[in-house]
Amino acid sequence: MPVILSPNPNDPRVIRTRQLIMDAFAELLHTMDFNTMTISDITRKATINRATFYAHFADKYALLEALLAAAFLEYFLKRIDAEARLTEETIQQLIFSLCDYHESSNSCVKKYDSVSLIIEENIKKRLEKFILQLITKVTDTTDEKTLETTATMLGWSIYGVTYRWNLEGRKEAPSALAQRIVPLIVNGVALLNASGTK
Repeated sequence: MPVILSPNPNDPRVIRTRQLIMDAFAELLHTMDFNTMTISDITRKATINRATFYAHFADKYALLEALLAAAFLEYFLKRIDAEARLTEETIQQLIFSLCDYHESSNSCVKKYDSVSLIIEENIKKRLEKFILQLITKVTDTTDEKTLETTATMLGWSIYGVTYRWNLEGRKEAPSALAQRIVPLIVNGVALLNASGTK
């Protein structure tokens, strides 16, 4: 069996092919259940062969991971500067970003339940990592474990609030949700800021 070399990720043809696969996969998620979707379904939709698919992704779970990573970047980094610090405004923007994400996910995945746990875990993990980067710009005196725990608490809280907001029918505007939630979160962040200035 021939060895398939990993393609050069900077080659424009590789970038286009990878995007073609991701676009085909995203389209299929509108009409098919993720669990029953096969690599053949994806390659047929993308008009590529299996070897090309496997040169880019190990399996459909790796493809889902890549799609979620792209969605995270789209929804978060378009609102929040990667060099930002954790502030009230940043927390508001995180809430807005997650509201955008939840709204778009309602129409993008058929039978959302079949992949909801994978999606939720992925978003929480990325959110934690992103918040940890923001927090480390606020303080350099707090130990790493406390920072990681804080990032987890903030990430899961923000995710949970916006998830429930979506589940309950998005009855208030994201700005109203943020106005109600941010003060609850900021009190905890204020304690972290105070410990970083000692």
